[in-house]
Amino acid sequence: MTETQLLTLANDTAHDALVLFSGGQDSATCLAWALERYERVETVGFDYGQRHAVEMAARLRVRDGMTKALPQFADRLGPDHVIDLTGFGAIGETAMTTDRAIQVGARGLPNTFVPGRNLVFLTCAAALADRRGLAVLVGGMCETDFSGYPDCRRDTINAMERALKLGLDKPSPIETPLMYLTKAQTWELAHGIGGAPLVELIVEESHTCYRGDRTRRHDWGYGCGDCPACELRAVGWRDWLKSR
Repeated sequence: MTETQLLTLANDTAHDALVLFSGGQDSATCLAWALERYERVETVGFDYGQRHAVEMAARLRVRDGMTKALPQFADRLGPDHVIDLTGFGAIGETAMTTDRAIQVGARGLPNTFVPGRNLVFLTCAAALADRRGLAVLVGGMCETDFSGYPDCRRDTINAMERALKLGLDKPSPIETPLMYLTKAQTWELAHGIGGAPLVELIVEESHTCYRGDRTRRHDWGYGCGDCPACELRAVGWRDWLKSR
């Protein structure tokens, strides 16, 4: 049996998962997806020195609201964990962790890219999942509507699965349900799982804006409206409404 077949088998027979959960639109949708699929779901967040505390606050509101938006799955939601990675965040000195303008750098990547962030997140999450006895990692990485981050690509995730399997000496499946979805399709996925209550929760409580703006309310949620994250979310919202 090939490695891919082994990982697929492990995932198909798994009953529990750990969701990498930032409190944004994508991770909120992934949490709902995991609650629908697995019998026990825990969440993990990472404090890597983000410029804005609103992200860490949003994740708690979304978690709390998820049990109300999806009451049929409320008993599946287990503990939340937060891992302190502030030392790692200081290494990158990006627009995500320091007060600087958002722009594209010499490599063609936006300076909101935190080098190696998802690699570190997945390694820490895998260690936590191993300790907690959770079989599957779930992340909101996407290579369709995204800002060009190389650690969001499925090739990167496949490489991490291989490394974790070797390092932990067991299969470590990483599910990325949004990998090939547009932002419009992500809104549709959330609606398909939880209908209007889940969409409303994501609109009102999730946080995506790179600038941490919670003062301006748009039809798609709160944010500055012109950073790359807000633009992706807004376009996806409009495209989703048009498709309905």
